[in-house]
Parts: sequence; structure tokens; C-alpha cells
Amino acid sequence: MNVEHSKDTMLAHLICVGAFAGAHGVHGHVKIKSFCASPEALATYQPLVDETNERQFKFRIVRQLESYLVAEVEGLDTREEAQNLRGLRLFAHRARFPKVEDDEFYHADLVGLTIIDTTGQTIGTIKAVSNFGAGDFLEIENHKNGYSDPIPFTRARVPIVDIARGQVVVESIQAEG
Repeated sequence: MNVEHSKDTMLAHLICVGAFAGAHGVHGHVKIKSFCASPEALATYQPLVDETNERQFKFRIVRQLESYLVAEVEGLDTREEAQNLRGLRLFAHRARFPKVEDDEFYHADLVGLTIIDTTGQTIGTIKAVSNFGAGDFLEIENHKNGYSDPIPFTRARVPIVDIARGQVVVESIQAEG
């Protein structure tokens, strides 16, 4: 059995929805950075799991602060236990998510797709989808130069997303000057 393939297959059924950001207080509460559009929606996807799908986490949101949630995690009692989870990414099972509308995509559906330009040339693959406040960007692992090139994820720049064929068409990169 190919372990790498199994991990990829498993991760295709998991969507990263948040990450532990460290301890909060002295009673085992944790800070959780939610990646959901509505941060408190994170609780609706419970139980959350780690990327191996071996550890489960059930929690109760105590309060929401500006950049993170404060939560009480089942089975977590001390500040040290909470701090040890820092950086651990939290995943929800894909089946818990609603079906998306046409022209809407989960970031997890885009990662790994092949990027081709309008002339049919293969550019690379989508490495990640990021948003730094100015909209979504596709981070492309460019096959020609090995660099990661960001492409704005807009209809004008990315006119075709074909998940079934595993590819995304972008306006020609060479057209940029």
C-alpha cells in the first residue's frame, strides 16, 4: 500500500478549518484561530480532528475575541496541555460541509489542480489559496521556473475552473508586463 497516496486520499476528505493558537489563562482554555467565514461556525463541524484523523477534539466556545476564539477542550485541564497544542491544525470531515453553489469552491478543492493558460500551455499546479485582505490569490508552483507565483483568483484572471478535469484556466501570464 502506498502510504503517501493514502494520506492524500484521507486529506481530500478533510478540510482545514482552524488551528490551535496557544493557551489562554491558567485553567486549560485554548485560543483557536478559526478559518471559517463566521469564526463561531467552527463549533458546528465538531468533532474536529488532526491531519492524521487520529485525534479528535470536542470543545465549547467560552468567548470570541478579535482574532481568535477562546475554548474549553474536552479532556484538556492544564495550561501546559493547552500550550502543547499550539500550531496544531484542526480539520473537519468534508461530509459535514454544505454543497457549494456554482462558481463557489472550497479552497481544498482547488489545491493540486493543474493551471493552464488560455493558449493551452501548462503553467504549474495550485499549491495553496491565500487571502491577505485584498481577495483570494492562487499560489502557483510554476513548473518552468520552480517559483511560487500568486495569481488573483478573480473571474477576469481565472475564467475557467474545471474541478472534474482537474484544471484551472488562467489568462496568459506572459500578457503581464
